[in-house]
Amino acid sequence: MAKSKTAYVCSDCGAEYPKWQGQCEACGAWNTLSAFVVQPTKEAAHASARVGYSGAEAARVQPLAGVAGEVEQRHLVRIGELDRVLGGGLVEGSVVLVGGDPGIGKSTLLLQTLAALGERLPGLYVSGEESLSQIAARGHRLGLELAPLRALAETCIERILEHAQSEKPRVLVIDSIQTIWTETLPAAPGSVSQVRESAARLVRFAKQSGTSVFLVGHVTKEGGIAGPRVLEHMVDAVLYFEGEVGSRFRVLRAFKNRFGAVNELGVFAMGDKGLREVPNPSSIFLTGHQGATPGSAVMVTREGTRPLLVEVQALVDQSSLGNPRRVALGLEQNRLAMLLAVLHRHGGAAVFDQDVFVNVVGGIRVQETAADLPVLLAVLSSFRDRALPDKTVAFGEVGLSGEVRPVPNGEERLKEAAHHGFRRAIVPKANAPKKSTRRGDLEVVGVERLRDAIDATQ
Repeated sequence: MAKSKTAYVCSDCGAEYPKWQGQCEACGAWNTLSAFVVQPTKEAAHASARVGYSGAEAARVQPLAGVAGEVEQRHLVRIGELDRVLGGGLVEGSVVLVGGDPGIGKSTLLLQTLAALGERLPGLYVSGEESLSQIAARGHRLGLELAPLRALAETCIERILEHAQSEKPRVLVIDSIQTIWTETLPAAPGSVSQVRESAARLVRFAKQSGTSVFLVGHVTKEGGIAGPRVLEHMVDAVLYFEGEVGSRFRVLRAFKNRFGAVNELGVFAMGDKGLREVPNPSSIFLTGHQGATPGSAVMVTREGTRPLLVEVQALVDQSSLGNPRRVALGLEQNRLAMLLAVLHRHGGAAVFDQDVFVNVVGGIRVQETAADLPVLLAVLSSFRDRALPDKTVAFGEVGLSGEVRPVPNGEERLKEAAHHGFRRAIVPKANAPKKSTRRGDLEVVGVERLRDAIDATQ
């Protein structure tokens, strides 16, 4: 029998090397190489045969114009926020990686998902961390209908796939991928080689059988999925489950999705009966909004396909340091420094000797440029200790020359602001309605320069 060979795999980018070295040449990371046992071809083929795999047909070159496009077969989970993040439902044969901090609610969400699918799509819940009695106790506590649910407590990938071949579930949940191991590798469960090989077997099974697979992934201290980074490249979708400490609200965000929009957002509230979807997240993020307060501005951001109203708070205070602090939570810090320079040059407000703190309320991270204008208005409001007019909302990108640039989907943002009772909107002129300055009860003020926006708040 051929001997196994050992390669060294970078846990950040997945690059392989024949021997260990301190730095990965592909991504430049240090001390990220781990041993990975390469299985001989004959032995790997024998292992695949044992779990029912068959050889694939020989590939051939075809003209792309003559290939018929396939339409994904989707099934609604009937949990609205999850269906939104998945891109309109669960795709047959897809592999979805769900990551999040311990205790955030990953297992609860997937157990509720299998219960919601019920008899429509029979599911199998495979747990490597909990016993069947613990899973059943959670189901009873959540008030779920357990009759159609099937569960298995197993960590060996060969035995898991044997059960999956006989049970033929339409949805398979693996909780978690870090506990799964294969008999063909001598490494410990959770190692790079075990996680990589087990995930590859599950991906192959999903594509050949049409079974939708959910993989639960542990999260590192840095907030990324534990294990090799190549794991995220192998799956079809990567979802992160997030939540602030002490808050009952949870945010499910798509960072990768081959079948839908990325950066899509789903909001849930954790209660006694598990996770409850929040169809109108804007009302949640504005719950503590106190109205006209110095240093506060409301903006309309866009997460995936949905506009959201969030509050931006700024605190500007005299600095006692030689190098004043610039702190941004929920925003890019380098962009804040750039915006403060624009405010000085084109807004007439010098904050070079002030500490500036900016926070997006609710734990939302805003990555689009539509936050530029509300951030500057909030900073200026705190600097002058003068509140913005009540029921005012703003959005727009600010350029280095002080111009206010339009942002996508301006009409939908204005509609969301009007729906929540705002009376005035300061927006780029190109995003303002062409025929009227009003949208219902909402007065729309279109501005071309930063100075015009500042004048509109007087």
